[in-house]
Amino acid sequence: LMKCFCSSSVSEDLGCRRGEFSRKHYGSVELLISSDADGAIQRAGRFRVENGSSGEDTDYTPGTWHRTDVHLENPEYHTRWYFKYFLGKVHQNYIGTDAEKNPFLLSVVLSDQNSQRIPQYHSILWRKTGTQKICLPYSPTKTLSVKSILSAMSLDKFDKSPREIFHPEIQKDLLVLEEQEGSVNFKFGVLYAKDGQLTDDEMFSNETGSESFQKFLHLLGDTITLKGWTGYRGGLDTKNDTTGTRSIYTVFQGHEIMFHVSTMLPYSRENKQQVERKRHIGNDIVTVVFQEGEESSPAFKPSMIRSHFTHIFALVRYNKQNDSYRLKIFSEENVPLFGPPLPSPPVFTNHQEFRDFVLVKLINGEKATLETPTFSQKRQRTLDMLICSLYQDLMPDLHKVNNMLNRRSFSDVLPESPKSTRKKEEARQAEFVRLGQALKLKTTVKGDATANLATTSFYKKEPWESQSFCSNFPHEVVCADSWGQSLLVSTDVGILLIDDGQSSVQVFDKTLQVKQMHVLEALDLLIARTEKGKDSRLLVFRLSAVQKDIETQQIIRSKYNCRENKLERTKGCHLYAINTHHGSELRIVVAIRNKLLLVTKKYNPCNNLTSSSLRSSSASPVEEFQYIREICLSDPPVIMTLVDGPTGDSDNMICVAYRHQFDLVNESTGESYRLHHVETNKVNFVAAIDVYEDGEAGLLLCYNYVCQYRKVYPFNGGSPLIQPSAYDFHFSWNQVPYAVVCAFPYILAFTTDSIEIRLVVNGNLVHTAVVPELQLVASRSDIYFKATAAVSGSCDSSYKEMSSRSSPQTPTAYEMPECPLSSLEGEVPCKNLYKIPLSNLVGRSIERPLKSPLVPKVITTTTSSGIASLPVTHSLSLSRMEIKEIASRTRKELLGLLDEPIPKTESGLKEKKVPRRQSDPKEGAVRSTSSDRIISSSFESYSEGCHLSTSSDPSSSANRKESSPSSYPLQLISLYDEDVIDLK
Repeated sequence: LMKCFCSSSVSEDLGCRRGEFSRKHYGSVELLISSDADGAIQRAGRFRVENGSSGEDTDYTPGTWHRTDVHLENPEYHTRWYFKYFLGKVHQNYIGTDAEKNPFLLSVVLSDQNSQRIPQYHSILWRKTGTQKICLPYSPTKTLSVKSILSAMSLDKFDKSPREIFHPEIQKDLLVLEEQEGSVNFKFGVLYAKDGQLTDDEMFSNETGSESFQKFLHLLGDTITLKGWTGYRGGLDTKNDTTGTRSIYTVFQGHEIMFHVSTMLPYSRENKQQVERKRHIGNDIVTVVFQEGEESSPAFKPSMIRSHFTHIFALVRYNKQNDSYRLKIFSEENVPLFGPPLPSPPVFTNHQEFRDFVLVKLINGEKATLETPTFSQKRQRTLDMLICSLYQDLMPDLHKVNNMLNRRSFSDVLPESPKSTRKKEEARQAEFVRLGQALKLKTTVKGDATANLATTSFYKKEPWESQSFCSNFPHEVVCADSWGQSLLVSTDVGILLIDDGQSSVQVFDKTLQVKQMHVLEALDLLIARTEKGKDSRLLVFRLSAVQKDIETQQIIRSKYNCRENKLERTKGCHLYAINTHHGSELRIVVAIRNKLLLVTKKYNPCNNLTSSSLRSSSASPVEEFQYIREICLSDPPVIMTLVDGPTGDSDNMICVAYRHQFDLVNESTGESYRLHHVETNKVNFVAAIDVYEDGEAGLLLCYNYVCQYRKVYPFNGGSPLIQPSAYDFHFSWNQVPYAVVCAFPYILAFTTDSIEIRLVVNGNLVHTAVVPELQLVASRSDIYFKATAAVSGSCDSSYKEMSSRSSPQTPTAYEMPECPLSSLEGEVPCKNLYKIPLSNLVGRSIERPLKSPLVPKVITTTTSSGIASLPVTHSLSLSRMEIKEIASRTRKELLGLLDEPIPKTESGLKEKKVPRRQSDPKEGAVRSTSSDRIISSSFESYSEGCHLSTSSDPSSSANRKESSPSSYPLQLISLYDEDVIDLK
């Protein structure tokens, strides 16, 4: 373990970088000017140009980088709530006016239509400014009223109280309102440009395309005949061939896409401007431009196209030499950021990956364009007109009905009423459901709803998929933090150290009740806050001393052994925070009621670790901390976050949340500045996360359903510049989280029964995973959580979610969740600990994972002859160079080219002479020796956990079972490197 302390902890560094993000990955705004052949300026415009990031740490080569962040943003199967959860189900709809006399509609349904069959309330608030969606937990003992739902949506005052709408026809109107969010099908323009063409008239006048252009069209989709076409037509004529005879069409992740190809649209020799072609492509929001020629030839610019409607251009170039495509994206300045960001360099040699990347980019781009003022204002006017029209039509009828909706509970689908009234209500609900199901079927047949994802795309491993870390964990978790590859957990029975596949080790007994902790491997420190009323303290331990106690098993510490570890002046503390980037100085802010205590620990990163390793383990680290100052606040803080200043000299800040506000406090002067005021009656503070964009500090302020990003500028004349900025943005969660974790490019919200995953740069939804009985355990490096089910990919259980027609009270047989038998018999299902590796989320590989503080387990494998082979240490603490060296040497040894001992590595392989394999001249075959079996068993340990192997043997699987393992060649593909090892 101490070897890991001699250098900065990689997992800790990765954890520090979790909040670092840059919008440069999404391009920069440039002024683009186009000119004609004579050099005269034609048009100019400001566009955001994406040409791939060029960071210094980018070491990827074309064709080898498999991106993990290629996702559809705000996918319809997560955002079209009314079609998915409401239509064809028993639900309630209400109409009313707010304090400004603006009408609104509210829809509420109780549904368990998710992969885990967890009942939840889904609510949609329809207003002229847009729709607001929230998900509320279901409780059989707690009723839910209209007032409480609207209050959760920050709507507390009304001009006219909401009244329930009983007409089944309201479902048609609400479906129309939801369709205003945008179409589920898309039409994109494809423009062919020859080398040297600089005007749109020249590009639109190309009658045919080149062979490479035809190859690109074949990659995009299928060629279909328009006449008689019954699918999505994208505005093309399918009866009289007035818009051409053929076109390109495809279906991607449930979305129908029609391409308006310039060379397939009608061509006119008399009309130089080709108005018929421009009529379609010029009215497409997104256009793909395929440009011929070399990279040095004049490049396409968006200002060459005369269109006020097209906002995004995707420039594609094909390179015949290496059979690759290069991509470049132009977006109008006011189009919000959208992903996925282009790789660096933006060159694709895998054509299928290029197709998926381009289609996702185009779909996300059109959705982002709909949020620009040009489209959002039109949508707002349309929503206002539709809602006002509904209000005028419905309110006269509603006055005639005596509604008791304010006292009505949503916990019961059928309210208690007399038998005669109940029969009428049942008949009305039956008609309501029948009309909704017919409407849902009609919408699906028309193609206005996304198709089933299970039949339109292959399953792929998502970066947020979890791994099982500890099965059947029986204890209540209070807090935890990762220690190397292990987890230090504070439970109701004490503090335990848990490693994957090993039994837990008791570190502290239950007399020490730790409520908050940080494990700092690089500093050899464990910081913990005990809480027991006024006797709560901040404790500081040396990890090396704790490690020694674990190894020797001498003592299990209690609170009586921690008197020398108490930090002075911290009695009565209820909260503390440390700085994320403690490269030169560790800062701790301790909250004691309304007082903040600033404590620091200065150290030399190189010499301090060496001296600490030589220091006696019994020496207390408390002496290394020094008290700086005390800062008084008006109220006790609920949340604290330390923000690093650009220089670190008198410009560090503390973000505190209390009452209805977030404030910034200067660490040096103690002055407080208002950062954000929450305009709601009730505030539930969740988190304040410090993120650093290109070195400049920013804060993600999370409260209630809201998450706001505020840029914090450097101090100017002693005060921070806190003012609205173009960089600021906000978004809303669908459910109130109790914890938020940032792992660029994602931000994850944890609720009681779900994980909501969005993108940091724009807040767009990527995925929602329903996880029963969810509890976040630790998140400073890898994310650990406790639940009864793991997090799977986005396509998991999609058939259940998309095709369910039954009500939550009558689930069908095939929709029942797969769960242990004990849970079906009424017993409490067991809870497990799961892990989401941070490296999967951020897309970076950890070069050398930290070793586990626990003693590694050694497994002795036995060969077929009964002779025990080398002991194998199951550890992944090998660097890529070490794995490469072992792979290279073993390949040579297995081929009989090397007669040298295997060097001893950190993984535990011992030195042993490995002779060449002997050939039997009588049999003419290579005979396997005991040394071969030793190497084979060693590689079995390294290949533990692999999910796929490939063989170059063309024989059938039945023949393989009959033959010996050494009778056919096998290719082992290392998951840690690109080496392919041929074994005999």
